[in-house]
Order: sequence, then C-alpha cells, then structure tokens
Amino acid sequence: MYRIDNLQYANWSEKIFRQMRAGRLDAVHVTIAYHENFRETVLNIEQWNRWFEQFPELIFKGRWAGDVRLAHESSRTAIFFGFQNPSPIEDDIGLVEVLHDLGARFMQLTYNNQSLLATGCYEDDDTGLTRMGKQVVREMNRVGMVVDMSHSADRSTIEAADHSARPIAITHANPHFWQPALRNKRDDVIRAVTQNGGMLGFSLYPHHLKDNSDCTLQSFCQMIADTAEKFGVDHLGIGSDLCQDQPDSVVEWMRVGRWSKEIDYGEGSAAAPGFPPMPSWYQDNRDFGNIAKGLATVGFSQTEVDGIMGDNWFRFYEQNFGPEV
Repeated sequence: MYRIDNLQYANWSEKIFRQMRAGRLDAVHVTIAYHENFRETVLNIEQWNRWFEQFPELIFKGRWAGDVRLAHESSRTAIFFGFQNPSPIEDDIGLVEVLHDLGARFMQLTYNNQSLLATGCYEDDDTGLTRMGKQVVREMNRVGMVVDMSHSADRSTIEAADHSARPIAITHANPHFWQPALRNKRDDVIRAVTQNGGMLGFSLYPHHLKDNSDCTLQSFCQMIADTAEKFGVDHLGIGSDLCQDQPDSVVEWMRVGRWSKEIDYGEGSAAAPGFPPMPSWYQDNRDFGNIAKGLATVGFSQTEVDGIMGDNWFRFYEQNFGPEV
C-alpha cells in the first residue's frame, strides 16, 4: 500500500519533511506556483533543488510513478511539482513541455479567476475552455502533464474532462452536497471527471469541510463513503491542501496575487482572513494515518482504504505522467 497526499502548500522545512516520514508519506504533490511567471517558477524549483540536496535521506524529486515505489522502498518521500495557476506558461504553449521536463506534473487551468485557458470558480460568468485552453489541454495530454480543475468553474471543468484525451483531476476539493462551499464540486462536475477516468482528491482545508475546523473524522469519512457510492471508490484519493506553518500573509498572495489592489477574502471572511485552524485529528502529516482508521470505521475494505490512501493516485500517476502513446 502506498500513501500519497496529492496536494500540499506548506511552509517547507526540515521539520515538515520529517513529519512526512513520521506519517509514512510515500509521495506528496506540492504547489510550486500560484501566480508566479516562468522565471519565478524556475527560482522556486531551484529552492526545491537545494532542499533535495540538503535532505536526501528524507525527500527527493519525483518524476514518474516508479519514484513512488522507490520512495516506499527507501523510506523517503517523493516530491512531485504542480501549479495552481497556468501563470508559469505565461502566454507560450511551448513552455508546457519545458516545465514538464523540469518536473511539473500537474497544472490547474485556472485559480479562482478567468485565465487565458478557462474560467475560475469565483467569476460571475463561466464561458468554458478558451481557444488557447483547448490547445494547452491537448499539449498537456501529449507531454504527460495532468489537467487540474480544482479552482475552476463548473462548465470549464466539464469541458476540460470531455475535451481531454487523458483523464484529468480535481486534486483538492470536496462534494458540494456535503459542504456547499463555492470551491466544492457539484455532482455533475465530479461525474464528468470520474466517468472519464479522472480523480477527486478530498481536501482537509477547513473552509471546504462541513463544520469547518470542527469537522469530525467520522463526518469526513462518511462523506467519502457517500461519494464512493455515487462515483466509484477507484477514482478517489486525498489532496489535503495542507498549508502548515504558512503566515497569514501567504493567504493574500494566494487569493490576490498581483491582479487586484483590494483584499480578496475568498472563502474566509473579513473577520478571519488568515488560515483557519486544522481539525484536531489532522494537524500535520503525522496524522495522515488517522484517515485510514476513519475509513475502516465507515465500512471500507482494506483494499478500498489502501486505494483512497494512495494506491488510486499511484495508478493514476502510472497512466498519466509519461508522454502520450
């Protein structure tokens, strides 16, 4: 059984890398760009290269599914790169292949706003994939970069799932039927993604949870069981959206970037604009195993638990990180 968390944006440190090992995480997909342009993204990759050099006994750069197996066998964590915005490719489709060569394996077509590729979930009007968006999806399919629609609007997500020749992902979100947050996904959106072979990673970010920071493990795992009944357990995994040790100022960068002079509180509020407290049963990577225990209590078999905890993502990596054949 592999353990994979398919989305984190922590304030990275040796402490967190050691907590990944304590939680027996074989792989973590990390966000290395929110609003950065190409050059700024390269600088972030340089920083990760220094961490790989400093802590080779804890982490290494993941490129292929086989690196998850290597991580498991060597008691390390493979780190896979992804973007929460297409800003690293700027307006140049050729940078898709360049960034894949540098290790990028996931790219959201939008953050919360309209991009050159598609519509974000905070826009009033969802016009779907743009002309460039369709071309970029095709190029991502060709090189083996996964289309991620976690922050995209409904029509754009459904069109991406249908237009893509390879399965896409929602790496970190929950069903709208459980918690009607703007970022959580309605049934027709999840259905479009999963029926095309794609994946949904369940988020532990409190604004995406029923009862927010007070969400119980039982409630979270029952939601996963209800989702599995609707869409099939083989298409489900974890994308915790863990933002551990980040200062509140980082929320402003995530939500605002450079596009606005005003503060965009997103799913928070003016009274509490920073990071909300995590649920008591999931404070950091050391608690990853609590999810497995909770899944067993709501009726999942051991094989199904293993799938949700990482094996489903591993299979998805095997099918989608290499070039199109």
